[in-house]
Parts: sequence; C-alpha cells; structure tokens
Amino acid sequence: MPEVFHQTFHELGTTPEKENIRLLTCEPNYRIWFSDNDHLEMSTDISKMKPQIERLEGQDGLEGLFGFLRESGQHYDLSMKHVLCKDFPNIWAMLRPGLVLSLLSLHPFESMYGRVKRYFKSDKLRRAFTFASMYLGMNPFEAPGTYSLLQYTELAHGILYPEGGFVKVLEALAHVGERFGVTYRMGTEVASIIQSPDGTARGVRLSSGEELLADTVIINADLVYAFNNLLPPTTYAQSLTKRPASCSSISFFWSFDRVVKELSVHNVFLAEEYKDSFDSIFHHHQLPTEPSFYVNVPSRIDPTAAPDGKDAVVVLVPVGHIVDDPSNPQDWDAHVNRAREAVLKTIESRTGASGLRESILRESVETPMSWKEKFNLDRGAILGLSHSFFNVLSFRPKIKHPDIPRLYFVGASTHPGAGVPVALMSAKVASEIILENSCKKRGGGSMWLWSSLSDYAKAIDF
Repeated sequence: MPEVFHQTFHELGTTPEKENIRLLTCEPNYRIWFSDNDHLEMSTDISKMKPQIERLEGQDGLEGLFGFLRESGQHYDLSMKHVLCKDFPNIWAMLRPGLVLSLLSLHPFESMYGRVKRYFKSDKLRRAFTFASMYLGMNPFEAPGTYSLLQYTELAHGILYPEGGFVKVLEALAHVGERFGVTYRMGTEVASIIQSPDGTARGVRLSSGEELLADTVIINADLVYAFNNLLPPTTYAQSLTKRPASCSSISFFWSFDRVVKELSVHNVFLAEEYKDSFDSIFHHHQLPTEPSFYVNVPSRIDPTAAPDGKDAVVVLVPVGHIVDDPSNPQDWDAHVNRAREAVLKTIESRTGASGLRESILRESVETPMSWKEKFNLDRGAILGLSHSFFNVLSFRPKIKHPDIPRLYFVGASTHPGAGVPVALMSAKVASEIILENSCKKRGGGSMWLWSSLSDYAKAIDF
C-alpha cells in the first residue's frame, strides 16, 4: 500500500523524498520455496509471471491469474473506499449504503483459500496466493476472502524497501513532528491514565509519579494491555483478554560472516502439510511440526544493511500465541531450538546453501514471551486481536473510548487493524475524530500520546 505512505507525508506537508527517504523496488517481490525444491518468483511483471503460471496451470493459466487480480483488486478498492478510512463507532455504521451494497462483493463470509481455489487448480499456486493471510496473523482457511487484497497490492503496486531500513521512515516522521513542535519522551514508562472527577481523560501518570496533563490522550500501545493495566478495571476490559487473537512468532536475527547467495531479499518457505501447519498455530497454539517461515535479507538490496561480504538475515516463524492452559504446555525454549534447526535445515535442503550454522556470527531471538514482556503485547500476539469478521468493523474495539471522554486508541487492535499502512490509516481516522470532537470547541490545547512500541529497531552487530 505505497499510496498510504505518500498520502501520510503529503498531509504533513512534505514528501518521502524531501525527508531523504529513498525507496528501493524489490524485483521480484519474493521467492516462494516448496518442499520438492521447486520455487516461484512473484513479480509485478506479468511477462515474468506468465511462464511460471502456465507451467503449473497449463496454457490457459493466465486467465486464472487475471480473474484473481480482478476480484482481489475489487476487494482492495472497495475496502479502501468503504472500510479502511472510515470510523465504525457503532453497529449502525455498518449499514452505510456504500458498504451494504459492496458487502457481497467483498466475500467476507468465504475463506481466502476458498476464493483462491476458484481461480487456480495447482496446489502450489493456491498456497502462493493465500499465505499472505499471515500478514494479519490469520489462517488462510479461515480468514475472510476480503483479505486477498493483501496479495493484490503486492502484485499491482510492488514491494518497496526504504534504504537504511524502516527505521528511516520512523525517524522522518519523528523529525516532521518536531518541526510541528512535538516533544518526544522516550523510555518513559506510563503507570496509568489520569481521569478528572467526571471521568474525563486528563493526562498520564508516569511510574516516577510525575503527571503530564493534557486535553486529549491517545494510546497506541497494545489496546488490551492498556484497558487492563492503565485504566480502571471493567468487565469489558477483562473480556478483551478472552477474544480471539492473532498468532505470534519466533524471530531470529542473524549476522552471517559471508553472503548467503542462495537467498534473495524476501523468501517464503511453505510447509508440505500446509493446512496442518496452520491448525498447529491457530487451533493448538504451538510450533508446527514442519513450520512455514519467512526470511528477509535486507543486505541483498540495501548495501547499508550489512558490511561488505556479510549478510544480515531476519527470520520470522509463525507460532501460536501464549495460552494459559495446563493441558497444552508451551515450552518456548524447546520451540526456539526446534525452530532454529528446522529453518536452517529447510533453507539448506531447498536452496542448496550449506554451512549456515557455522557461518552465524551472532544471533538474537524474540519469542511470544519476549514480545509480551518487552512490549506489553497481550498473549504475545504480534498483530493484536484477530481480524475475523466478528472482530473487525463495528465489532472491533473503538478508536474513541466509549465511556471515557477525550481518550482515543490507534494501532493493531482498534479499527481498522494491523500492519504499518493500516496503522497509519488508523491514525488518520483517529485524528479526524479528535479534530471533529475538540478542535471546533477550542482553538488550542495539548496532547500526550503514549506508545510502548514506537521506534523499536533491531540492531545486528558484526
């Protein structure tokens, strides 16, 4: 969704280029590896996709691709128009004429996999065009068909990488804020939200005891954590901890003493037992016996990501989120060891790479427990609450707190959901609500925004 980033900078009176952000195009988008060592290279270039599609689908295979792009493109356009940039403060908001008339065309009551198999006969292509549900932490056999828009935007718009890493985008936005007079207080722990006697949000109380008063409070930390730890206890806050949540991940950050030439920028390794692997994650909340995983090698496109002759590699292995169930124990130390071995063995067996273990200089690891402990993510779910139909739109926790005036939320677990561009749209909708509710009543004021997640960047040492 590159247009979302450009729109964000435009509305701030600037452009990515003016903020010294250089966007690099990834071509191909990524390489998908299968268990028989076959692979596909997904691309915005139809001439490159054509022979790969026809090899698996036959001479008429391109018609299936075009059919999928028409449907997923419609999902994208209708979602951008009627869903992602709109607020859903109550159930009646779902009855807006445009959304009602578009509902059947969005296929929210059919699964992504169910829709995709209408267009492709090949099991490999069905997998290649459905794994993107994991961008929202969802099972493609259960995720609403609407989310094929994720695959569409990659094929239609391509994948862009900011030179220097995504931290460059965060730094640019921070600098723009400073020009507008924003003051950032990093590493400052918030203990609670201050409320006036009538219940209105009036600021934040720090762990040090210092109080920061404001006319408006916005929370972009984990919403479930905020409801249960920063605000007075309620039955609604407790109910959020029982809602379906997205998956978590075991993530490895590796420094290699050489270039692993067999890997491209973006690599996806899919399990042979595709459906069973998702059942392990979403139904049993474990690490699959044979995990699918994603490997990013930023140094393949961005020379600043690693020293000459070396590689920086990030691996994301989807796993179940934390569950409090004695009958279903989760041994994360054992899972980390098993995941590491599975990743290295799979990369070597499918790509022909060798000696990977011996070439790792340094490693750091994140697990569901560390996601929870470091960033207060409820159940260690890296993408917030589930994005199933009855957890989105008016069913999702609201941007404006229903009972506490002048308190707002942005981010993964409020509308519209998870993902960096989607979170930016959440911020846009929130700002519009705040302006509507407050700016017309007074000409000034102050605002404190607290985040436990912003500006997180992983540094890999060599």
